[in-house]
Amino acid sequence: MRFLFGAFIVLHGFVHLLYFGQSARYFELKPGMVWPDGSWIFSRLLGDAAARNLASILLILAAIGLVVGGVGILMSQTWWRPVVVGVAALSSIVYTLFWNGRIQNLDGQGVIGLLINLAILLVVLIVRRPK
Repeated sequence: MRFLFGAFIVLHGFVHLLYFGQSARYFELKPGMVWPDGSWIFSRLLGDAAARNLASILLILAAIGLVVGGVGILMSQTWWRPVVVGVAALSSIVYTLFWNGRIQNLDGQGVIGLLINLAILLVVLIVRRPK
């Protein structure tokens, strides 16, 4: 179970790199996807270009943190839990703050990643797995 959870966390980190590529405009995850343009908070405060740069930086940090935390799980390290909890919380905040405020196209706004982060937090903090 430890191996599966650790591998899942590492893969979840790699998915953040896909959203980084989207936010940095290296590619489109799907045609017409403009995330994080139109962020309900950052686009209004900073403009879309600065919001994309900020999202890119935060997503790289989240990806690195998740990969490191997942490797910590795989190597049975004691420090993995606060790393995974902190990065899952960071990732959740990123997807919430860079959401465009609309209900349409939630999958393109990171809601699946947000749900995965909430599941990770539930498993790690409430269920206390893996041991």
